[in-house]
Amino acid sequence: MRRNRGEDRVGYGSTVKVPFGPQHPALKEPENFLFEVDGDIVVNVTPRIGYVHRGIEKALELRSYIQDLYLAERICGICSHAHTTCYTQGIEELLGVEAPPRAKYIRTIIAELERLHSHSLWVGVAAHEVGFDTLFMYTWRDREAVMELLEAISGNRVHYAMNTIGGVRRDISAEKTDKIRSSLDFFEKRVQEYLHVIRTEESFLKRTAGVGLLKKQEALDFCAVGPTLRASGVKNDVRADDPYAAYGEIPFEVIVDDECDVLGRTVVRCKEMLESINIVRYALDKMPDGSTRVRVPMAVPAGEAVSRVEAPRGELIHYAKSNGTTKPERYKVRSPTLANIPALCKTLVGAHLADIPIILAGIDPCFSCMDRMVFVDVAKDRNWVWTMQQLKRNTSR
Repeated sequence: MRRNRGEDRVGYGSTVKVPFGPQHPALKEPENFLFEVDGDIVVNVTPRIGYVHRGIEKALELRSYIQDLYLAERICGICSHAHTTCYTQGIEELLGVEAPPRAKYIRTIIAELERLHSHSLWVGVAAHEVGFDTLFMYTWRDREAVMELLEAISGNRVHYAMNTIGGVRRDISAEKTDKIRSSLDFFEKRVQEYLHVIRTEESFLKRTAGVGLLKKQEALDFCAVGPTLRASGVKNDVRADDPYAAYGEIPFEVIVDDECDVLGRTVVRCKEMLESINIVRYALDKMPDGSTRVRVPMAVPAGEAVSRVEAPRGELIHYAKSNGTTKPERYKVRSPTLANIPALCKTLVGAHLADIPIILAGIDPCFSCMDRMVFVDVAKDRNWVWTMQQLKRNTSR
């Protein structure tokens, strides 16, 4: 069984506390981690989240359902379609309506193109963190092919605004279908090249193999999600376990790897890109004719709904509670990054300080998605943010 480098040395000698963040070159967004180290070996990790909290959940409760659609899309710039798909599915459940079959296929196509964009971006970031900037530049260059597809379909490179309650806003024409096929043929060859490089390039293997270990049972115990979980040998994917959009009609393989380290997480994401290409091709071949949206009322009946999708980073959950008006009474988002933070802390224990950046990058964190929890005391007109430890301590009383 592989072990983190230096794991045998944990617990010897005096320890020193080293703050990491909120501003650090390895962090693309501000967050803080306090590392307790013995020499250069991490023996304990304390996360401090909340630096990019924007109060989106509260803002969702102050706007109409249509306005919330635009706001939900801005929870994350990289997986914006995943958030709007999750949002619209929940509201459609409350309304008792279903998107047309063609709309479901279009949602699936955009979701997989978004996964290609997200995973290729991540492979570049991971390569950069270990000093392999050649791969970083290649992946980001090739990613432009996917970004151009998304722009051709939706009109936007970011925040595609494709989803609406009851369907999608834009159709995919035959001309665009041909463009998608051509671009995917090119991108597939590039991903196969990435996969070959990460498996054979010694400089990449030295920095990722055996680094950031998360064994299968640990991944289950810490409730990891997405590629982080699947790279620990657990076959779990919302697209297969609880199909939504058109996934129930499209055959695909859930990618799993048993390396349990950063290398395994890289392999999983590269293989998932190849699988996403197959899903898009199948969806284009089998996409039914018909309308792309249905009309829905402005007011949503009272009730509660929970919606799940497999975002590029893992399981994304939205909860909506309606009181029968044009605004939600309560809205809650559980992002995959938040779910992966406990597992991340586990992978960091026993690691060298020099490996912290690539281990952090290994879960593909999006802290803007994660930092949304604020506590409001209406009676006393005050609000505050709790750390994860404070939340656990106060909710266990």
